[in-house]
Amino acid sequence: MIDPFGRKISYLRVSVTDRCDFRCVYCMAEHMTFLPKAEVLSLEELDRLCSTFVGLGVKKLRLTGGEPLVRKNVMELFRALSRHLKSGALEELTVTTNGSQLGKYADELASLGVKRINVSIDTLDPKKFTEITRWGKLDTVLDGVRAAKEAGLKVKINTVALKGVNDDEVDTLVEWCGREGHDLTFIEVMPMGDIGGENRLDQYLPISLLRAQMARRWTLEETAERTGGPARYVRLQETGQRVGFITPLTHNFCESCNRVRVTCTGMLYMCLGQEDSADLRAPLRASESDAALIAAIEEAIGRKPKGHDFMIDRRHQGPAVGRHMSVTGG
Repeated sequence: MIDPFGRKISYLRVSVTDRCDFRCVYCMAEHMTFLPKAEVLSLEELDRLCSTFVGLGVKKLRLTGGEPLVRKNVMELFRALSRHLKSGALEELTVTTNGSQLGKYADELASLGVKRINVSIDTLDPKKFTEITRWGKLDTVLDGVRAAKEAGLKVKINTVALKGVNDDEVDTLVEWCGREGHDLTFIEVMPMGDIGGENRLDQYLPISLLRAQMARRWTLEETAERTGGPARYVRLQETGQRVGFITPLTHNFCESCNRVRVTCTGMLYMCLGQEDSADLRAPLRASESDAALIAAIEEAIGRKPKGHDFMIDRRHQGPAVGRHMSVTGG
């Protein structure tokens, strides 16, 4: 699959559920209304959809949410998709998780061929962790991370940079990840969806400031390493670990975009920061043949935009994109 700008689309991120057992203050409102079950793709439909993309050239597949591991019987989907790893058609099957369920599933994920996972942790302060997630417990997540490490999974920690919340923990997070052998990525807050009474302008911390803060303590060595996503990486001379920066607001990373996203309802978004989409659920449910589904995918890739339009400023208090990240796939 080649988009209008000559970029090869080889990376698919799929939300398997919009539900989550946390309510992070930058992601969703505390009292969310979730989708009716009939609108959400079944596990069998998700398998068929993902497999169709693999047949079209997708080499990296990431399951996301919401929190993907709270989806009932979700390991059936991992088991089904692992056949593409065994055949060599798929190079990587991975997952982004809040870590709350890793204690249960880490061993099985590893046994199915998952090699690395992303875990979202924004603070190492238990009280602050509960304040950010509203419902989460840090100890449970850290136990899950340990279970993943013991299972042989490579763990990357994702941290959303939040002004006045965790900007005093940058060195603490770097030290902990260095000690534990985890890569670490700092992410600017994404202006997506209504998050209740929170104001993203108050939350927004430019990664350029965070990086400058890091440079006062650590020696940052530039590297051209990429993992298929939007992060730009440095290596810290002191620890040897890799630290990434995802900057949707201060630096547009779209020139090398190789990915598309499918929501748990079967909507294909060619760009995280644009509203243009294609309905894949209708052709998926209309026929047992994949011909119409493939045609819908190829037509949509043909209109993938050059880049996103994310912005946060004082004149626009609402989100840049109305849908929640939990629906789109984090």
